[in-house]
Amino acid sequence: MLRVYFTIPVVMKRDALSDVAIRQTKSKRKPIKLLDGRGLYLEVCPTGSKLWRYRYRNPASDEHGKRKETMLSLGEYPEVSLSQARADRDAARKLIKQGIHPARARKADKQARAAESANTFESVAREWLGKKGKNWKPRNRDRIERALEREVFPTVGKLPIRSVTPAHLLAVMQKVEAKGSPTIAVLVRQWAFGIFNHAIANLKADSNPAAGEIRDAIQPPAPKSHPPLQRTDIPALDAALAGYGGERTTVIALRLLMLTFVRSVELRGAEWSEFDLNRAEWRVPKERMKMGESHIVPLSRQAVAFLRELYKLTGRQRFLFPNARRPGSYMASTTLNAALVRLGYKHRFSPHGFRSTASTMLNELGVRADWIERQLAHKSQGVRAIYNQAQYLAERRLMMQQWADLIDEYAKGDGKVLPMKSRRTK
Repeated sequence: MLRVYFTIPVVMKRDALSDVAIRQTKSKRKPIKLLDGRGLYLEVCPTGSKLWRYRYRNPASDEHGKRKETMLSLGEYPEVSLSQARADRDAARKLIKQGIHPARARKADKQARAAESANTFESVAREWLGKKGKNWKPRNRDRIERALEREVFPTVGKLPIRSVTPAHLLAVMQKVEAKGSPTIAVLVRQWAFGIFNHAIANLKADSNPAAGEIRDAIQPPAPKSHPPLQRTDIPALDAALAGYGGERTTVIALRLLMLTFVRSVELRGAEWSEFDLNRAEWRVPKERMKMGESHIVPLSRQAVAFLRELYKLTGRQRFLFPNARRPGSYMASTTLNAALVRLGYKHRFSPHGFRSTASTMLNELGVRADWIERQLAHKSQGVRAIYNQAQYLAERRLMMQQWADLIDEYAKGDGKVLPMKSRRTK
């Protein structure tokens, strides 16, 4: 005959437990229950483990009008002491009186903590980049993402966003500043401000630690000016470019900056599809312009000649100035800066200075400011903004050719330059 044996725990009733009684109770072949009262007991397992349990009736009845019993684990003795187990039991009893199921409340709390751990600063920052970055220029979004990956994520990226404090952000900012990048340090706070606002709007944070005390912790450096070249500087620069021993594409880039006075990134990122050399015209799409408006650059004869020369070097590629180290990308800004340093212009002149050079000289020569501002692709206000709709294209064609001729005459260094405002073209 088959015999079935059931293991029935031994129940040792006591008025209340004590640490001495718990320590003296040894494990047996069957589980032992040490009752403490009001549903709390300690189960001594055959393995020697001593586990706190709390048994209670569910606060709500089921569909049959019955209140089922539930057992809630409270931890293992002695990691969870007798006094802590009693406190946990009392807390659970309070929840029951409020109609809250303690086991379900614990599960919900555990899920909330898991969600909080998943909502790290980095994960929320990438959400922010994905949402806000849709309205940014790709190069700006990539710049911010790279800066966050390099300067911020290694320190606070893995922290739950709710646990990031002003002290955390200040430490990151001070570290960046110490590396000699105070401007980036200030931007870190601005980016963090946007990230936390995004988190608050999506119920992933309650406050913005970048909004208060640390706002003025680091002052941005005074903006560096880009001093223009003087007329008397042109011959020396022309001679230096003619004798430059580096890449020919670099020389052409610097000469085109002078002839077109566009922003460095607009030239470096230029694609051959944007040019019509037969019409002597370069159309820069709005996605690549700082002000988000498409821009037409009339090309002088000199600029077209340099572009035709360049086409023989890079015309089979997408970019006018492809990056030799990073296929699929374009020339880095450091290439032009380094070239000017080699030419002897360190701390004296930058690629952006070609814009101020053209603006200063053309204004001094009496050229209409509207033409100059439009060619610089500045966003005008008021009355000028209305005139911008026409773009002054015919006038700018004349101006750009005269500017190129003027540069050629300045490069001679003989001082025989006819004032531009009295020039005429056929």
